Amino acid sequence: MSALRSPIVRPSSLQLEHRAVRGGLPVVSRSCVLYSSNASFRTSFCGLKLWMFNMLKDPNPKCKKVEIQAKDQVYDRLKFDASYHVQNDIKETRGGPSLCIAVVGATGELARNKVFPALFALYYSGCLPENVGIFGYSRKELSDENLRSIIAETLTCRVDHRENCGDKLNNFLKRTYHQFGGYDNKIGMAELNSRMEQIEDCHEANRIFYLSVPQEALLDVVLSIADHAQSKRGWNRIIIEKPFGFNASSSYLLTQSILSKFEEKQKYRIDHLLGKDLIENLTVLRFSNLVFEPLWSRTYIRNVQVIVSEECGMETRGRYFGGYGVIRDVVHSHILQTIALFAMEPPVSLDGEAIRNEKVKVLRSIRKLGMDDVVLGQHKGGPIENTAIHKDDLTPTFFAAALYIDNTRWDGVPFLIKAGLGLIKHRVEIRIQFHHVPGNIYRERIRHDTDLATNELILRDLPDETILLKVNNKVPGLGVQLDASELNLLYNDKYNVEIPDSYEHLILDVIDGDNHLFMRSDELAAAWNILTPILYQIDENKIVPELYQFGGRGPVGAYYLGAKHGVRWADD
Repeated sequence: MSALRSPIVRPSSLQLEHRAVRGGLPVVSRSCVLYSSNASFRTSFCGLKLWMFNMLKDPNPKCKKVEIQAKDQVYDRLKFDASYHVQNDIKETRGGPSLCIAVVGATGELARNKVFPALFALYYSGCLPENVGIFGYSRKELSDENLRSIIAETLTCRVDHRENCGDKLNNFLKRTYHQFGGYDNKIGMAELNSRMEQIEDCHEANRIFYLSVPQEALLDVVLSIADHAQSKRGWNRIIIEKPFGFNASSSYLLTQSILSKFEEKQKYRIDHLLGKDLIENLTVLRFSNLVFEPLWSRTYIRNVQVIVSEECGMETRGRYFGGYGVIRDVVHSHILQTIALFAMEPPVSLDGEAIRNEKVKVLRSIRKLGMDDVVLGQHKGGPIENTAIHKDDLTPTFFAAALYIDNTRWDGVPFLIKAGLGLIKHRVEIRIQFHHVPGNIYRERIRHDTDLATNELILRDLPDETILLKVNNKVPGLGVQLDASELNLLYNDKYNVEIPDSYEHLILDVIDGDNHLFMRSDELAAAWNILTPILYQIDENKIVPELYQFGGRGPVGAYYLGAKHGVRWADD
């Protein structure tokens, strides 16, 4: 622990009395007697005064404070090393704020596979301060070395930057510690606070608490952090994993309980899908390109599709079948946030609050959703048939709906959303389909269905990050025949870099205090107001989802839903 602390270097022959404080760290006593027999006392004493001035100007009594104890107002003897230079002390002193990051639930799958690798990637890339401490908090009795061994298995360096990988890895692990939480988080957090204080310098001390814990344990952890583990000399921020409540009422109670201890600006509700470059490109393409902004309205856009088809992994299985389902897990946060970012009015700036102000306006404008505009599905077959889905389990693994935003810009434009597990393709994309060209004089020259010749802008994250613009062009040769082609920006071809994981992006945003990709409490409430009536009907009426084959295209009902709203799903 002490290896991380870089204490103030003091004159070698000063006789300082130290006293122990909580956590085992020494502090300088309030008395200091100076002795000297050196002829160059005047020069050296000037240096000493400079050193004492820097010690005294720190107003925090827990840090350094030195007072001169005089005997009869005269220094009897002075013993000072003339070769000592205070300037070297100042240069060698570790400066700037420190940062401690606590991962609560450190031995869970999410922490091991996503959070710790993201923290190491940020450390490797130089995005974390040198005086950083990483704490894993769990109910398992582990030593620091035990935790380091566990997380080292998942830590990797960038493919395109492997310089000093081993050294960076060792340095990161040396800064990683385990704190046993026990079954009383109040005691555990108090002990965590003591350990953090041991490695924090006496400058500003900032802390982040990443809460990778079950929803039922969330409130106890948050309150324990607030009362026993907050820094008194810097900012504190908490990262909360989705889902954020079970419905509107439970989410409201949870939000109010957290707000009683933390300010809104301290809370960061994280959704890893929102950390994708796809999401950032929504606003970049629109607000930095004149060619797109004028088209971003009901005048030119016929419909918008947001499609999320996830892989069937252990993490997904646990989320979908832990009582929450695809609606609470994916639709409430990721899809509604994507629509809000897509459809919002231009914010006054890139400030997080300015962007969130515009997002919440969109969410409040979404029309009340009825069951006639919703399709539920549950897959049959596949790798989790006998373990996750039981005969009487009605948890949907597929959800499709048609949303409408009742405002001037988007009146009448259907936003079709589809989120599912075990579909034919693993993909995350946004499709913007434009209106047909009025009175198209080339209608008879188009080789295929006119609907397929519609201009489209496609932003895709999976399977490959790409931006596509579908346009009609002339087929080479004699005569005039038209075909639909794609202008393709494939990131792997254009940019020879490894794309950071979304957790890296979002955690760095938390460190920087950038909150525009995190749901504010009023956004949270607005999203629940859209979905809670549907969730209530599903649960109250025990609506049975339509079955679909694992690895297929999803429920047939989704195609009827699209046809009802004049939309052809992009399943090619």
